[in-house]
Amino acid sequence: MAKLKPGRIYRIPKKRLYTRREYISSLPNPKITIFDMGDAAGRDRFEYAVSLYAKELAQVTHNALEAGRVAANRYIAKRAGRSGFYMKFRVYPHVVLRENKMATGAGADRVSDGMRRAFGKPVGLAAVVKKGQKIITIYTTEAHVENAKEALRRAAMKFPMPCGVQIEKVK
Repeated sequence: MAKLKPGRIYRIPKKRLYTRREYISSLPNPKITIFDMGDAAGRDRFEYAVSLYAKELAQVTHNALEAGRVAANRYIAKRAGRSGFYMKFRVYPHVVLRENKMATGAGADRVSDGMRRAFGKPVGLAAVVKKGQKIITIYTTEAHVENAKEALRRAAMKFPMPCGVQIEKVK
């Protein structure tokens, strides 16, 4: 299996963002495919919206988004049950991450092209999150607001920037 680079490499958007998918022949599929979890039909009966927001600008890779989704969904589903919440992801990984892979080891100087045509091959996807932007929102009842806060705290541990939790009364 391919070894993933550390998330800190892609954390800050340094270059111009690349989203032109029509020019890329082999684009990796996003790891995160489910953006709505819980009781979507009963969303109107929940009176609180607990949101996770970014405290600074960052790029979040699709691996981190999926890890945060799994962590938050597992915690809130055990505590509130499948019909006790509705969780919505508010970001989508549009940005294509590219990497100019270099050969290493003995004889690499004869194999590698170095910086020649160093546009890079797509290695993953990321979502650019602005300061103050909501990443995840959990709609729930008053009895499960603390569980939703804890679920979002666990999801925030997977993301490369500091996050905060905001509670709003919907009704």
